[in-house]
Amino acid sequence: MPILLGFNPVIKYPFMSVLRNAILLTAALFPACGVHRGATTERQSPAPGFAADVDGSVRAFARTVAHGVTQEGPAWRRYFVDDSTFFMAAEGRLVFPSSASATTGIRDLTRVIRHIELQWGDDLRVDPLAPNLAVMATSYHEIRIDSAGKQVDERGFFTGTAEYLGGRWQFRNAHWSVAGPPASLR
Repeated sequence: MPILLGFNPVIKYPFMSVLRNAILLTAALFPACGVHRGATTERQSPAPGFAADVDGSVRAFARTVAHGVTQEGPAWRRYFVDDSTFFMAAEGRLVFPSSASATTGIRDLTRVIRHIELQWGDDLRVDPLAPNLAVMATSYHEIRIDSAGKQVDERGFFTGTAEYLGGRWQFRNAHWSVAGPPASLR
């Protein structure tokens, strides 16, 4: 009789019955772990009540952000989550890979930008993901005046994930893309 995995059937090992039962139990339960019976490829919409609440709440947050930045200059920091999950990209580059880098970068901006006006577009969209999480997307128009008096008039599109944390909405991540000239067609 061959010896399988070092097991000699003549010698009794008490732990072998426990091991065998564990293997049988795992084998019996394994199919249920990865497959959801009756799964559908259709998206499950959130409950209408919470979706409407999140939508309205995130829209109010967007108005607060635009007002705060316009009134106080680059006051972005308080609207960003202050933990390791935060990041911000712009123009295809990771600008702030962390909350700490955002803090430093925004502090530096306050020395350069004398005035800023931010307006979100009328196309603002909110995608409620959970009662405390939503994606916000909208066009924007921003006018910045630097410390030398130079004005930059910028239009583009913003997307961000907003998270309700600590009793208020904050951006967990953000992406800005400036609208450039139309691409030439060949």
